[in-house]
Parts: sequence; structure tokens; C-alpha cells
Amino acid sequence: MEVKTSLLDNMIGVGDMVLLEPLSEDTFIENLKKRFDHNEIYTYIGSVVISMNPYKSLSIYTAEKVEEYRNRNFYELSPHIYALADEAYRSLRDQDKDQCILITGESGAGKTEASKFVMSYVAAVCGKGQEVNKVKEQLLQSNPVLEAFGNAKTVRNDNSSRFGKYMDIEFDFKGDPIGGVISNYLLEKSRVVKQSRGERNFHIFYQLLSGASDDLLKKLKLDRDFSKYNYLSLDSATVNGLDDAASFRTVRNAMQIVGFMEDEVQSIFELVAAALKLGNIEFKPESRVNGFDESRVKDKNDLKEMCELLGIEQSVLERAFSFRTVEAKMEKVSTTLNVAQAYYARDALAKNLYSRMFSWLVNRINESIKAQTKKPKKVMGVLDIYGFEIFEDNSFEQFIINYCNEKLQQIFIELTLREEQEEYIREGIEWTNIEYFNNAIICDLIENNQNGILAMLDEECLRPGTVTDETFLDKLNTVCAEHQHFESRRSKNSKFLTDHSLPHNCFRIQHYAGKVVYRAEGFVDKNNDLLYRDLSQAMYKANHSLMKLLFPEGNPAKVNLKRPPTAGFQFKASVGTLMKNLLTKNPNYIRCIKPNDKKAAHIFTDSLVCHQVRYLGLMENVRVRRAGYAFRQAYESCLERYKMLCKQTWPHWRGPAREGVKVLLTGLQVNAEEFAYGRSKIFIRNPRTLFFLEEKRRQCLEDLATLIQKIYRGWKCRTHFLLMKKSQVVVSAWYRRFAQQKKYQKIRCSALVVQSFIRGWKARKLLRELKHKKRCEQAVTTISAFWHGTQARRELKRLKEEARRKHAIAVIWAYWLGLKVRREYRKFFRANAGKKIYDFTIQRIMQKYFLGLKKTMTSMSPIDKSWPARPYGFLDGTHKELKRVFHLWRCKKYRSQFTEEKKATYEEKLAASELFKDKKALYPSSVGQPFKGDYVEITKNPKYQKLNSLAEDRVLLADVVSKINRANGKGAPRIFLLTKKSLVLADQKTGQVKASVPLLDLSSVSVSTHNDGFFALKLKEGAVSAAKGDFLLSSDRLIEIITKLHRTGAASADRNQIKIDISDEFLVQFKQDKVCVKFIQGTPKNGNSVACKRKNNRLLEVSVPSP
Repeated sequence: MEVKTSLLDNMIGVGDMVLLEPLSEDTFIENLKKRFDHNEIYTYIGSVVISMNPYKSLSIYTAEKVEEYRNRNFYELSPHIYALADEAYRSLRDQDKDQCILITGESGAGKTEASKFVMSYVAAVCGKGQEVNKVKEQLLQSNPVLEAFGNAKTVRNDNSSRFGKYMDIEFDFKGDPIGGVISNYLLEKSRVVKQSRGERNFHIFYQLLSGASDDLLKKLKLDRDFSKYNYLSLDSATVNGLDDAASFRTVRNAMQIVGFMEDEVQSIFELVAAALKLGNIEFKPESRVNGFDESRVKDKNDLKEMCELLGIEQSVLERAFSFRTVEAKMEKVSTTLNVAQAYYARDALAKNLYSRMFSWLVNRINESIKAQTKKPKKVMGVLDIYGFEIFEDNSFEQFIINYCNEKLQQIFIELTLREEQEEYIREGIEWTNIEYFNNAIICDLIENNQNGILAMLDEECLRPGTVTDETFLDKLNTVCAEHQHFESRRSKNSKFLTDHSLPHNCFRIQHYAGKVVYRAEGFVDKNNDLLYRDLSQAMYKANHSLMKLLFPEGNPAKVNLKRPPTAGFQFKASVGTLMKNLLTKNPNYIRCIKPNDKKAAHIFTDSLVCHQVRYLGLMENVRVRRAGYAFRQAYESCLERYKMLCKQTWPHWRGPAREGVKVLLTGLQVNAEEFAYGRSKIFIRNPRTLFFLEEKRRQCLEDLATLIQKIYRGWKCRTHFLLMKKSQVVVSAWYRRFAQQKKYQKIRCSALVVQSFIRGWKARKLLRELKHKKRCEQAVTTISAFWHGTQARRELKRLKEEARRKHAIAVIWAYWLGLKVRREYRKFFRANAGKKIYDFTIQRIMQKYFLGLKKTMTSMSPIDKSWPARPYGFLDGTHKELKRVFHLWRCKKYRSQFTEEKKATYEEKLAASELFKDKKALYPSSVGQPFKGDYVEITKNPKYQKLNSLAEDRVLLADVVSKINRANGKGAPRIFLLTKKSLVLADQKTGQVKASVPLLDLSSVSVSTHNDGFFALKLKEGAVSAAKGDFLLSSDRLIEIITKLHRTGAASADRNQIKIDISDEFLVQFKQDKVCVKFIQGTPKNGNSVACKRKNNRLLEVSVPSP
């Protein structure tokens, strides 16, 4: 069975502020602090989530936590942002209700991180698949890109969003994400040109300078040193905990995932670099004839580099900084700009360039992440927008931001009341009207089309004549003097005339979150957001790929004399569109609170939190929720939690859950006015009633725990007793078995001893009988043996005597026959004895000679000329003949080992010897070098594949030679190819054929006698290939090249043998001229190498080192 924990279990403080008792601002802050100290950063106000920024990492966002909150009821587990995200996602998926999640709070409260957690949770619980994962990754990776270009370090937050962001995530009917749309609101573009002390410009400037490669910075004409750029503040250039270089790599990777092309990324970085360069442009005054000052650029280097980045003519942009053209109907008036106006124009251009680039960036991301299908879609919107701002010095930006928060508060109260009313009606509970502060009067003060502050500001900006912030404030004092939420010392309301907390150039508005003093200075300029038309037209003329898209008003063909809409008008329209969009969706709220200004963990500043609670209207929210019934819960969950408090419902209730709850509350005698029965939920009016039920449940759980402990202990003791009893029986059985086994072993041992004694006595008795019988048999055998021995010895003696007689007769007969034979042989022996002795002696000498020759035999090498010395003079002829026969035999054996290829190589070596031995000084050094033929590996080298394919026959030789130029005697490398039919000269680098000569056209080859590699290929007169004349070449492998040429000509039957001319002076035909090549011995300038030098038009002199 699954164990479920409730919002009310193990509570630290109160998890839902609606249940806080008593309710006051102090108890509200104290409850937040208590939960914050125990790392409980999330608290509910009904369905609203309060999020405290912990300023540290918490282990509550793991994959296990995602699974824990997945498909759970909102109040089923302890407060968490995942509970709200899951509730919104399930409502969208299962009920087809479009959702929006509104995240508000001041800078540093954790709004951006909260939006990331919501998106990551939705990405984790929705479907999987290649396309779905791609969409999810693009949606998630759009955050780092927008943070780099839209976030900056402020005094309150190191990663503060300086723009409002609303993202619509689109889902299909299964609940899988298919795309999204991002809207941005009011980028703080003034930060581009100026930052307060302790703050930085937008992150991308620092990331680009820190993380870009040297090559990229060189292309962008940038330097890594922050101090070289006026638009970058130096006191906070580096931030602890922020690695700008690593962040730059993350942004590059995110842009690639989102779908930016490489050229688009490069264009964006060029615009960022151009904005930095703009800040370095400075101006100096220059007096004119008419007495007016004209601005001029001091140092034009930065201007030049910026124009090169954007592709603008330097003179065009320089004029735009010095002159302003005003068009009215058919007239054009050009006026000069002084230094102050030039600086204003420069900063206006930088702000517009960056803000328009940011808008293009958002639109480009929308193109990548938009849904690719036109089928009906479900939408979940996530709004991450700046919270209410109250600074010491509040200007136009704070006024616009607070106006937006007024509208959000208005819609928040309306939607909360509407949600409450709809739930009451749905459950059949009577609805009573709730009184609350309606801030519509404040919104009307700001946005009224006739008398609103924004309308009057636009009217003042469009009014002809002198327009200043003072005239605007005078107009406000005139129109809004009687408004109860507007205060000014210049108004006619006398009660503010002596209010010294309100300066004369300021006005005060009483917002729902408190009073805010606004300084009127800068309202008109910031609302105008004026960019001179000359600058727009200069930007439009740029060759940069994005300039025409960013500055369309600069198109000369589409000149519009109407003033562009003001910043206030544009923001008011955007907020109106946003409100209409939010009203069509089911809202979910996350209120972010910053615990301290030090950005440190474990610090809770009561005054700061109290200030945020007030301007977020959280107390008002709690009062609205508590105006009716403070707590509501489904009947099944209520019965499951409190069923142990009544005997009729414990342990199981068999009927409907609603009837069970009625029986339960009746049994507990709860006052009927404290609760109401809806169709599916029980409504409890006062938190005290809920705490009463919780206390009763706690006491009952203690009693149940005691009962469970009692039953468990009894079961444990009984189980132990039965185990001991069973063990005793087993031990007894084992002991009896052991005793019987021991007794049996003793009896068996005794029986074995008796048996052994009996068997031993029987065996000894049988042994005695057998020994007596054996002795009797041995006695008979011995007597018989002695008798037979005596008889045998007698017979042997007789036989020996008879044999001696017969042997004596044979010996006497043999001696007689020998004597007889010797007498007959003696008369023939003396006549033939000498010849036989001679033949025997000669035979023995020859045998000894051959055996000695075998032992002293020479090696099998044909070049070994050694041979053993002859031992006897009479064997001289035989010794020489044997030497000749043996040499022929070993040469034959040596030749039988040759392959065809090796045989051909030796034949070439033999031919080379016949051609050059004792004729060419280079020949001896070539003897030891093998003739390889292909020295450039033409068949393997891909560069020469085309050249190899042009050769019709097999390539006999491929080598690099030097072709000698007759003009200067210098050589150019060429590939020399020789086939059976032709020779080819080609370029070494490209493989292009320079000359192809058939061997039929070759008449002779000329070489010198010296140790050089020069040779001349002489062609037949009148041949086609002889048009350019003969070839004078040089090669270290001259011997091999000429040998192969000579053998190739000799092997062909259809052409004459190529003549080899060896001479120290020969003529070479170069086109129409004959040049004499003369070889002399000397010391060349470059050391030991051969040098060729042109003496005149008819003589080339080759210097060869002396041997």
C-alpha cells in the first residue's frame, strides 16, 4: 500500500497561510521566517505559491522529487513549486484548459530560477520521443541565450532580468510540447550606455570579451581589456561565482541548439561589438562662421572600425553625428549638432541598436521554436516579469514597471475572486460578496485615454513648442490635483504644500503596495525615445545583413513624416495585449520574495520581507481566501485522514464518502456553522476547526500507536516462546540420537575385537597346516633333483669325450690342406706382386685425396676464387679440371635460385656494365644501387593517378629529374616516365604532362665521362616531338635511366637501337639554335655539387668537382 503524506503532516509552521491563526502581518512574517530557517522555502496561500530565495543549492529538485510530485493532488504533499507545475500541466492535459503561470517579485527574488524549475518539471513529466526531446531542448536552451542578452548584474541581483518575458509553451492533444512563442516587454536599454555604481552592463558584453577566441576578437576588432570601453563599468566588471568565459561557451552551444546559423551568430556579435565601439566615439566642438558650435569626432579610429563592422561609409555616419535634417511637408532643414546633442545621438543610436537587435533575437528564437503543425493546440504561458520597484530615485522605468504590476494585481484579485466564486457555485455553496481594495482607480489614473498620466505624457511629447519635464509636471498638477491617489507640492491641494518629504520636481502616487515618489526629470526624453532620422538612414545604408531589418524607417523610398509611437504608448498596448491573453487562461501564481539584500544564505531580514509582502498584496490575498471558507478538501481525502476519530468509520467505511464525513463530524459534535457540504468537497470555515480535527487525530494516532505496540509486543513474545519450544524439542531429539549413536559405536567396537581374535586364531592354524604340506613337497622335489643331476652329469662327460675326438681329426685335416695349397701357390706369387702393390697404393692415395678435398671444400659463392692446394704433383690436371667443374656446378646452382624479376635486374646491371664500365666516372657508385624503376610510387600516389592513366603501357621507370633551362642553366623538377613506346615529362606538383616523346623519335643520348648526372635526349630531325628541340636533363640515377632506354630500344624490332654517346662536349638542339654543352673539372661555388652556367647563347658550361 502506498504511503501518502499530507500538507498537514510534519508541518514546520503552517504550510498554507490560509490556515494561519491568528492572522496578522507579524504572524505572517514569523511563519515565513520559521519555515525559511528550516529550508522550507515554499508556502501556500490557497493555490498561490510563495517562494523564498535561499541563495544556496537545495536537494529538492532531483528526479526523485519530480516523480514524487507527479500526478499528485495539490495539497497532498508539502508545498513545492513542482506541485503547482504539476497541477497546471494536468489541468492542461486532461481538462483542455489553457494555463498561465504568473511569476512576480522584485529583482533578486528568484523569478528566473522559478521559471526554469517550472519548465524543467514540465519537460520531465511530458512525453518522450526524438522530435519531442528536440522541442524541449530548444525551449530550455532559449533561456541561456535570452539571459546573456537581457540579464545584467545589479546591486540586488547578480543575474537580474532587465526585461519582462512571457513564454507560451504549446502542447498537442497528448500533452507533448510542440513549440512555443516568447514575448518580451520593456528591455532596459538605457543600461547599454550607463550603469549605476556597483552594476554591470548586459552579460553578453563581458562574456564576448572573456570567452571569445583570439581569431573572433580579431575579426570583431575587439580587445579583452574591459577598461578600453566607455560603456562597460569597471568597478563590477568581474563577479564572484560568474565565469563569463564558460557562460560564453554555453551561449554559443545554446544558440546552435536553438537553430541559429553560423553567419547569424557572427552578425549578432558584430552588432554587440559595434555597440561597444560606439561608446568609444568622442566629440569635440568646432566653431563655425555663423557663431554656432559644430561637433566633430575626435579620434576616428573607433568610428572607422565600427563602420567596417557594419559596412557603412565612414563619411555618412560622421555627418549623421554632426548634422540633423528636419523634414516638414515639402521642406528640409539641416541643422548642426553641438557636442551635447552629438553625445545624445550617439547614446540613442547605441540604445536603439541593442534593443532592436534584442527584439530581432526574440523573433528569431520564435521562428525556431514555433509549432510546425496547424492543428489545435493547448497553451501554457509562463510570465517572468519585474516586480514592484520602490527606489530612492524612481524614474520613468519604475513608473512603467509599477503600472504593469498594478494591472497584474488587478487581474490577480479579479481572477482569484472569480476562481473562488466558480468553486463555490460548482460545489453548491452559497456565495457571499467579499469586500476588498480595488486598484482599478489607480490603473485609471495612469492609463485613462483622456486624463491618464500616460495620455498626458504623450500629449506633452507631441505638443509643438518648448516641451520640458517641468511643463509635463505642471500639466499633471493641473489635471490630477483632485485625484485621491496623486500627490504633488505644486498641485492646488494645500495639504501637500508643506510636505518636505516630497521634492518640488517630483510627484507621488499611492499604489496598492504603498506610496512611490517619482522624479519627473527624464520622463519626456525617455517617453520620446527619439532617434534622429539621419542616423536611421545611415544605418539603413549599411551592408550588414541585419541593418535593413532593424532600421526599416531609414528606407528613403518609404519616408514617414509621422512621429513614431512613444515608449509609454507601446508599453501600454503591450500590457493590454498581455492582460487579454492572461484572462483567457487559467491562472497559477508564484510570488517570489527576497529574504535579504546581501545575497547570502540563512539571513532573514524582517523589514525587507515585510516590505515585499505588502507590495505583493499577500495579506490581501489571504483575506480574500479566508473571507468564505478557509479550508476545503475532497470527501475521500478527508475521510481517509480523519476516519479513526469515529467508531462508525473506523477502520473501514462501506458507504459513500460524503455520508462517512457527515457521520464523522456528527460524532465529533462539530458546530454545524463551522462547515458546509459541497458536491465533492467538505468546506471548513475557521482554521481553528481544522486544528481541532488535527489535534484529535494526533491524540488518536498516539492511542493507535500504543495499541499497535501492545499487539506487536504480544505477538513478538508468543513468537519467541514458540521458537524456544520448537528449539527445545529439536535439541532433545538431537541429544537422544547422539547418545544412541555413541552406545552403538561402543557395542560395534567390541564385536569387531572378538571377531578379529577368532579370525586370527583360525588363520594361524591354517598357516601351520599349509607350511607342513609345503615342506613335504619340497623334500620330494629335492631328492628327485639330486638324482636327475647325477644322471645328467654322467651323460655330459661321455658326450664331451666323443666331441674332443672328432675336433682333433678336423684340425689335423685342415693343417694338411693348408700345407698343400701353400706349396702350389708359392711358384706364382713372385711374378704379379709389384703391380698389385702399386695399384693398391694409388687407390689409397686417391681415396685420401678426395676425402681431404671434401673437408677443405670452398664456399658455394660464385665469386669465391679460392681452391684447396694440390697435395701431389701427378694430380695437377685432375685438380684443375675438378676446380673448373665445381665452379660451373655452383654457378648453375646459384642461377637456379633467381626469379624472373631478379634475372632481369642482373641483365640490366650487365648491360650497364657493358655501356659505362671504364667510360663513365659515375658508374662505380651505381653498381651497389638496385634498379627499382618506380621511385615516386606513381600507382599508389593519388596525385599522379591521372598521369598513370595516360601511360598506355606498363611504366618501366618513374623518377624526378631536373630539366635544364638553356637561359640560365637552372633546373626545374619534372616527373620522368618511361614506357616501352614513349617517354613522358610531367610537372611534379600538379602532375600535368609537359612533353611526350615516342621512342621512335629518339635518335641518341649524350653523356659526359665525369661524375655528373647530366644527359641529353636528342630527337630525330623532322619528328613532331622535335619541334621544341632536344631535352637536357639531370638525374642522380643517370646510369639506370640510360640503361633502361638502351635496353628498351634494343628489345624492339621496329626501331633502331638508341645510340649512347659518351663525350665531355656535345651539341644540343634548342628549337632553332644549337648549343654546346661543355664539361670541365673545377670547384663549383656551392660546394661538391655539379653547377651549370650559361656562358653565351651558344655555350652551357657544366662544372664538375675534381675526383
